[in-house]
Amino acid sequence: MSADNQAVSFVHGGNVHAWARERGSELAGVLDYSANINPLGLADSIREAVTKSVSQVIHYPDVQAVMLKAAISSYYQVDSEYITAGNGAVELLYVLTHTLRPKKVLIPAPAFSEYERAARAAGAGIEYAYLSPENNFAVDVSTLCSRLNGVDMVFIGNPNNPTGTLLTASQLEHLLAAASQAGIIVVVDESFMDFIPGAWEYTCRPLLKQYDNLVILHSLTKFYAIPGLRLGFALTQPALAARLHAAKDPWNVNSLAQAAGVAALADKHYQDKSRAVIHAEKNILFASLKALPGINPYLPSVNYILINIGQTGHSAARLCQTMAERNILIRDCSNYPGLSPYYIRVAVRLNEQNKILLQHLEQVLR
Repeated sequence: MSADNQAVSFVHGGNVHAWARERGSELAGVLDYSANINPLGLADSIREAVTKSVSQVIHYPDVQAVMLKAAISSYYQVDSEYITAGNGAVELLYVLTHTLRPKKVLIPAPAFSEYERAARAAGAGIEYAYLSPENNFAVDVSTLCSRLNGVDMVFIGNPNNPTGTLLTASQLEHLLAAASQAGIIVVVDESFMDFIPGAWEYTCRPLLKQYDNLVILHSLTKFYAIPGLRLGFALTQPALAARLHAAKDPWNVNSLAQAAGVAALADKHYQDKSRAVIHAEKNILFASLKALPGINPYLPSVNYILINIGQTGHSAARLCQTMAERNILIRDCSNYPGLSPYYIRVAVRLNEQNKILLQHLEQVLR
């Protein structure tokens, strides 16, 4: 189904500044479940690296981001010439679409809205492949392969946001092979991959040298809790990486973000603790949400949970407003193509915070 003539609303979670302005409040007063950020917060190693680097802001950042790329290369086992550093992964979405200028893109829906927004900004038309709630929003690779005719680019969130669905690399390779024969670019967004223990089964990084139509996007802001710094990267074969580098602002990644990335990727203690805590807490939160009246959560793979609240008597907009009045922000997912006005998303936070969320949800729903 084409989306070319549909009105589109691009809204994101995590807008704590708007919440504070509306209430004349400080940010410390809000519990933000609308943005999927690591609840452990800023690692001491990153804080120290940023603090030490402040004096370097009198100089331009390293255009080649050599130390950052070396850290990415070592941690993710990818050669440096495959890496394009970005001011967040979203910046590279726009650089990619403006560089390649696809005429039509295919997006399984619901999905992260910036895929569509970046494609439209480059003049592309949109085709949705709607995912079924009855099938837990699972992505059917065979269906996507059958929809490739007339498409120049495909976007896949893996894990997908907001549904949390996850494909293995072997499943995605079927799509890559079919798309490669037709000269179609496949963009796999792995921005939440760091949250998954044993992610090697799911990441497409081992396929980079085999498929020149593969682009992997990766955010470092979510797992390392630095969304205000903006940091991400793209992985592509070197020829396309060179084109992307030439198409972007040469100083797109500032000195503090580069230092933060180097420190983050070296902090194994923070990485291991984050995965262990979030893996445990997402299971506890999922089970607790299922016990609430009218709540139908979808099994999470990472640090967020999509919820159908259609049986509660509340719309997503109404519930979000009621919870915001209690200083708790949750994500209204009604603007996602493919979702009704009865879907919300909540992040996975620490146990004591999750108990507060559950207490208020129960009060509102009962």
